[in-house]
Amino acid sequence: MHNENISFWQHSHAAGQDIKRPGEQRTRIVIAITGMMMVVEIVAGILFGSMALLADGLHMASHAAALSINAFAYIYARRHAHDTSFSFGTGKVNALGGFSGAILLAMFALLMTWESFHRLVSPVDIIFNQAILVAVIGLVVNGVSVAILKSGNLSHEHGNHHNHHEDHNLKSAYLHVMADALTSILAIFALLTAKYFGFIWMDPAMGIVGAILVARWSLGLLRTTSGVLLDRQGPERIRHEIRDRIHADKDSQVADLHLWSIGPDIYAAVITVVAHEPSTVDQYKARFQKNLNLAHISIEVHKCTT
Repeated sequence: MHNENISFWQHSHAAGQDIKRPGEQRTRIVIAITGMMMVVEIVAGILFGSMALLADGLHMASHAAALSINAFAYIYARRHAHDTSFSFGTGKVNALGGFSGAILLAMFALLMTWESFHRLVSPVDIIFNQAILVAVIGLVVNGVSVAILKSGNLSHEHGNHHNHHEDHNLKSAYLHVMADALTSILAIFALLTAKYFGFIWMDPAMGIVGAILVARWSLGLLRTTSGVLLDRQGPERIRHEIRDRIHADKDSQVADLHLWSIGPDIYAAVITVVAHEPSTVDQYKARFQKNLNLAHISIEVHKCTT
């Protein structure tokens, strides 16, 4: 068989990962903004004695690190999209980046909790006016970052069919800065309460609340990304649709089905079909041309003799 004939059955595993996504540039802009504000809040929190402000700065630091990992994932996945050493392309780089970011979030949550408890036991003087001003500026910066990422609509178009697929990296970045905005609000609330009502304990208490929020976000991200990295079965909706399309001729039955994610909203499937009068593999594959985001399908067909 000539090579030109074999190439007819070969296909790329890039699955759109070689396309530069709008979220990549937006994420870079937000990293720069977040990084600058992070330095300001951490320094101000130390100088002015505010644990809530310091916690917000550390929270922004964790998100700046996670956003940097997201940006790296964009670039790495795009540049290695056609590298044949990746069996199913580089789509899982996004999940690996998210998993690494979640680990960083968990570490920062522990650091924030430790420092907040220390401040509860040994309170320090807070320079309220300056600390409140910095916290308000931080909230404004977070609002700008949210607007930048929101303008991406958290989705992008694929090819000429205008199918909208959610950009998980961009959504991850969006959730990061939304959480930043929330901790900024907590910091402002804590500082105002401490200043006007004398509840100095509110400042480290809000630091602990911020740490809990970071930890919960981290656990959710760990759960999601680890499922992708460990090839957890894909969505039940898609598995149900695959079975329905195979069962369409009544004679064919799915004996075994493996569906797993190989990138954001991109799946691979291995299907074993049993039938008394089976169709050809190409005929079965033709049933999956639309709407299921299946980038790679392997079908094994067996003739039932009983």
